[in-house]
Amino acid sequence: MKLNEQTKMLITLALTEDIGKRDITTSLIVDSKLKGIATIVAKTNGIICGIETVKYICRTFDKRIKIEPFVNDGDVVTANQTIAELNGNYASILTIERTMLNFMQRMSGIATAANEFVKKLSGTKTVLLDTRKTAPGHRHLDKYAVKIGGGTNHRIGLFDMILIKENHITAAGSITEAVKKAMMQKQNKLLIEVETTNLEEVKEALLCGVDIIMLDNMSLSSMKKAVRLINGKCKVEASGGITLNNARKIAFTGVDFISVGAVTHSVKALDIAMYIILKT
Repeated sequence: MKLNEQTKMLITLALTEDIGKRDITTSLIVDSKLKGIATIVAKTNGIICGIETVKYICRTFDKRIKIEPFVNDGDVVTANQTIAELNGNYASILTIERTMLNFMQRMSGIATAANEFVKKLSGTKTVLLDTRKTAPGHRHLDKYAVKIGGGTNHRIGLFDMILIKENHITAAGSITEAVKKAMMQKQNKLLIEVETTNLEEVKEALLCGVDIIMLDNMSLSSMKKAVRLINGKCKVEASGGITLNNARKIAFTGVDFISVGAVTHSVKALDIAMYIILKT
């Protein structure tokens, strides 16, 4: 994983947010000359993500800290498995412990959640997509974690795809008018997707020649009818109210994609801990 400049700024902000001018407790209690060995350990089963982020935090705060990962992003770990070992200044490791764990726990939680959906879709043609429902500033990391879990990234932001939703349609007057305006001014390589909520809207979007039709909060029977109606003329995405309990049923309607905001906006962080001992 290559960290972009925005993510590097985020990490710097996270360190500043937590440490401020200094880690008061550590600076008062821990001898600055002490060396330590820390182990990062999974407390539950899951998929690890965020190794490069932890490395960058170490390099940014104290280049003397050496880190040896025992797993790679995407590896499955079990409870009590050691993920990595850090070797260096005891006080430095202690000071950045929480920031490192916060990033890795969130990213690993997303990767694990995404993979649960991917497993549910196994054997079908349907692909898991993420959404823009990410933590502010964490877009690059959240979407990377989805990919590590086996999912696929939807648009990164508002700039790399045309997605015409309900409010755009209201402003334009109709799906047809909204698509017409988009097509007149779009850049050649940008895909056009339209959100629909019923079969009449599906028919209208289909006549417009869009690349993807989103079926938003439709029933299973309506989705099946929509897929038959579209008949491969464009890609089909199901969205809204998708859970692990119904994902496979939705996949069997024949949709190409399901988009699930919950894998990033409601993620449960993977339980990961760090243990530090004095180096003798």
